[in-house]
Amino acid sequence: MPKSKIASDWLAGCAGCHMSLLDIDERIVKLVEIVDLRSTPITDLKHPDESGVDIGILEGGINNTANEEVAKLMRKRCKILVAFGDCAVFGGVPAMRNLFTIEEALRRAYVETESTDSEGKIPSSPELARMTRIQAVHEVVPVDIFLPGCPPNADIIFYVLSELAQGRMPDLKDEKLMWN
Repeated sequence: MPKSKIASDWLAGCAGCHMSLLDIDERIVKLVEIVDLRSTPITDLKHPDESGVDIGILEGGINNTANEEVAKLMRKRCKILVAFGDCAVFGGVPAMRNLFTIEEALRRAYVETESTDSEGKIPSSPELARMTRIQAVHEVVPVDIFLPGCPPNADIIFYVLSELAQGRMPDLKDEKLMWN
């Protein structure tokens, strides 16, 4: 049986979910026996295979047009899409920015911060991604599995990826979301 191909990426988040993936420790060896890790933020490959992957994982909310493009490409190229962590599932901490206008957020970030020089200005270029309201992944593309947590527990991550790699949909309810 061929190995399941997995691709992952992170959007507007802190990378903690990918760190929790690494927290599966020596079980990562068991995992790579049944999966082929393709594009990830921690590999040289940065985009899901053009021919597609079995499992796509997105960490973080969607906060700009570049994030939207990444999410749409991942959805197009994967069979099963996992929203990985609270930011991807709900919008998480980055969604607190939705309490302000985009202009207010940009002004605070580029003009008013304590570390900005006296001539701070908001960058403007057609090459820069356009900011949007922070959205959960499912608000932009269809999601098959929601894996909440900030970050998700390493045991749950291992369980979900192992089940998916073996062609089974993981049962994510009740105590399975409470593993320690």
